[in-house]
Amino acid sequence: MEALAELAGDEKNGEGSRTFVFLNEGHTLGNALKTIIARYPEVDFCGYTIPHPTEQKLHFRIQSRRDRAVDLLKRGLEDLEALCDHTMEVFGNEMNNFNAADSRSVQENT
Repeated sequence: MEALAELAGDEKNGEGSRTFVFLNEGHTLGNALKTIIARYPEVDFCGYTIPHPTEQKLHFRIQSRRDRAVDLLKRGLEDLEALCDHTMEVFGNEMNNFNAADSRSVQENT
């Protein structure tokens, strides 16, 4: 993630409603982050758009009546990072198990 900004004009909606702009990001981050944040019970709305295919911008909207949108975004990014770390760890362990089993199989057949 290269840069993040808040879209102008959200100040009147309170701290719970914000649109964040991610530069050089697309559907991969947008969909994964939306899936995580939309499941939080305190979130009323969460979604994203790519305003134009030639622009490398992701507009990410969070609305909540209970919590600050920036705090929900931070929590979502931390939860996404933890999910990615867990996925990489499980994948690495399974690859090691597979390679070890494959080596044993080759040794048994020789």
